[in-house]
Amino acid sequence: MKNYDFIVIGGGIIGLATARQLQTQFQGATVTVLEKEKELAIHQTRHNSGVIHAGVYYAPGSLKARFCREGNLRTKAFCKGHNIPFRETGKLLVATDKQDAMRMQDLIERCRINKIETEVLDQQQLRDFEPNVEGVAATWVPSSGIVDFEQVAKKLAEQVVSAGGRIHTNCQVSAIKETTQVEVKTSQGYFYGRFLVSCAGLHSDRIIQMLGHQSTFKILPFRGEYFRLPADKSQIVTHPIYPIPNPELPFLGIHLTPMIDGSLTVGPNATLALAREGYSRWTVNLRDLAEMMSYSGLYKLVMKYPRPTLIELKNSLYRPGYLKLVNRYCPQVTLDDLRPYPAGVRAQAVKPDGTTLDDFLFVESERTLIVGNAPSPAATSAMPIAQHICEKVEALINY
Repeated sequence: MKNYDFIVIGGGIIGLATARQLQTQFQGATVTVLEKEKELAIHQTRHNSGVIHAGVYYAPGSLKARFCREGNLRTKAFCKGHNIPFRETGKLLVATDKQDAMRMQDLIERCRINKIETEVLDQQQLRDFEPNVEGVAATWVPSSGIVDFEQVAKKLAEQVVSAGGRIHTNCQVSAIKETTQVEVKTSQGYFYGRFLVSCAGLHSDRIIQMLGHQSTFKILPFRGEYFRLPADKSQIVTHPIYPIPNPELPFLGIHLTPMIDGSLTVGPNATLALAREGYSRWTVNLRDLAEMMSYSGLYKLVMKYPRPTLIELKNSLYRPGYLKLVNRYCPQVTLDDLRPYPAGVRAQAVKPDGTTLDDFLFVESERTLIVGNAPSPAATSAMPIAQHICEKVEALINY
């Protein structure tokens, strides 16, 4: 019988940060992590743009705004303390027309309220800063950076094990029962715990259902397609370059990002995947597809954004359309420059009325806490999220 004080489902960066924080906050407690894959951190942790976000976009007072600002500092400090390569590159938000420039002012005001340092650049200053980037104005955010979040997650895993924790890979959860303890049925047998924390990402709603609760949302997978530019184009920009996002849409738009390995990527777009782990457009999971196609929230979401939905689909299938979005601010990128690069899948929580959940969401019961929604900037925010989880766990245990 495998008994622990705390069971953590999910071996991504949030699950591993949570396991480590549980060990720190509950000295002497036994902790185990259950990960269904043979490796740790291979889904959203591995498949992202590698940006240490500053918190530019997030509504003042939201968990996103709070966790991102704190996570930016803590991620950098963790990397410094453990010799994990990172760079504080800063990033540019580029306005390509007058409408963008107006939207940019709203972002600058959010930054002011969220206490994020910014500097406004006019057209000439932008050209001096990034000669290959075109726009009418830009906002410089110096605290943004880049890192390989998978390396951060693996260092957290090392710490968990060094502190006496157990990590079980190839351990698929199939059922959960909550009584005077938590019983978790897996492909490696039963695990029993005093308390369960689920950080299951793309499968968070299914964990809620396993516990017998009615989920108020469903996870819809959105594939973000990236390209890598050839080596001779890897220096056309030296900072992450972001467009000014449309505040009416849930995604940030296609951006150029220098990676920690020296390469330069462009992306992501946002198209509905046909599987929760559908990194290829040809990957289909019949269970996932059936759940999506029978969900009213999907159709209502599409009806809210019919034109963007069609544009994203077209640009996914028609590479010149994708390129056009990049050329708005960087004309030097050509069609031949768009080389294959692994896609990512974002777990987007959507309510039955088609509303997307924009902030972090936690679902609690007497002996469980589930991370229901953890969109970007979840990787940047992993350590503050873990601390928040542990504070909630402590309150539930002592209730």
